[in-house]
Amino acid sequence: MTHESPSPPSKSPTLGLGSYAEALRIGEILRKETVGGILLVAAAAIAIVWANSPFAESYFALRDHEFGYEPWHLELSLGAWAADGLLAVFFFLVGLELKREFVAGDLRRPSKAVVPVVAAVGGVAVPALIYAAVNATTPETTGGWAIPTATDIAFAVAVLAIIGSHLPSALRIFLLTLAVVDDLLAISIIAIFYTDEVHTNPLLWALVPLALYAFLAQKHRRFFGLHSWAAWAILLPLGAAVWALVHASGIHATVAGVLLGFAVPVIRSQASGGPTAGPGLSEIFEHRFRPISAGIAVPVFAFFSAGVAIGGVEGFTTALSAPVTLGIVAGLVLGKPIGIVGATWAITKITRTRLDPSYQWIDLVGIALLAGIGFTVSLLISELSFPHGSAEADYAKVAILTASVLAALLAGVLLRSRNRRYRMIEKLESIDADADGIPDVYEHDRDA
Repeated sequence: MTHESPSPPSKSPTLGLGSYAEALRIGEILRKETVGGILLVAAAAIAIVWANSPFAESYFALRDHEFGYEPWHLELSLGAWAADGLLAVFFFLVGLELKREFVAGDLRRPSKAVVPVVAAVGGVAVPALIYAAVNATTPETTGGWAIPTATDIAFAVAVLAIIGSHLPSALRIFLLTLAVVDDLLAISIIAIFYTDEVHTNPLLWALVPLALYAFLAQKHRRFFGLHSWAAWAILLPLGAAVWALVHASGIHATVAGVLLGFAVPVIRSQASGGPTAGPGLSEIFEHRFRPISAGIAVPVFAFFSAGVAIGGVEGFTTALSAPVTLGIVAGLVLGKPIGIVGATWAITKITRTRLDPSYQWIDLVGIALLAGIGFTVSLLISELSFPHGSAEADYAKVAILTASVLAALLAGVLLRSRNRRYRMIEKLESIDADADGIPDVYEHDRDA
């Protein structure tokens, strides 16, 4: 990394720091996701140990225990409730985050959005192509092409927090932005390619509570005033109705979570009280639901989804040699960094933009390796790709776990060495702040 002052660019870096307010907000999200990532890893570890212990039958009996209401297609196993129900909370937050980024965040500016969007597309396309190439001779496994396309932000952020406390904040922002776009692509893939049959009646009926939910969310201060309990008492049942009807339509119910997140307003208008009216509904929901998602929904889903009977060393060796496993591991560990870094390099050359001067390409390679941790959404897509209890489904879980650990280790080795370098730099340099408390580096980026 060079420390000479670069010549003033004609415009701010595309992969720059963004606004200071955005950096503070993303920093808060990363801290919460770090805790969620630790719980996620712990839940998955418990599931794997239990599923391969002498008490394995009790684990699978618990996971497959069914309850619910059949006429609404809601008689599901505990594992299915976690995948379809609890994970909808996670995707609700994804919807909130996507809308905020593209409406009020730095991604509302095309110059800031183009590189992470293209990088995410590359990080989805290349792993899918690698999986398809590896499984080209086994048509029965080609349906899992989307499994290695996802990035688990909670898991990745937890690893980054452990090994990268001194890395430039622009790298962390890039990782979160990349994961947000990645989630949008994953939801689109699930909705388009993993919906076998759509029942139009429940889907049309879902528009009624969704429209009412969106209307009341937009006008929540007018109808509910400062009594947030009243908004919860009405909006939560409406959201549950949308979820149930989308589930009954045949579309994966997590899509309902994203739609509900999109319906929540981000920017407060003058009519609703403007900036002095207190936090908007999007901020309130994010504050209330993120701990539920990170602390309960995602870890419980991981607990019920990660448990797979490996069958000892012989079973593990057999799983590793399967085309499904090879395609997923190669897609996540190799395809993700190749796709992300390659697409980023291509778009910066085409648009003549540059990286933020606070980090180098080797740092971006480390972040791209970290994006190969495809845990939560990859597990969800694997359950949609292969029949429950099939050998392919088990191989896919083994592959996801193996690839995620391998990607974390590789990224950890690289980013830890880079972290030591930046720690030494921090000892020699300090970031000055003006009287307004905003570091000069953000004001320079904003004024450039």
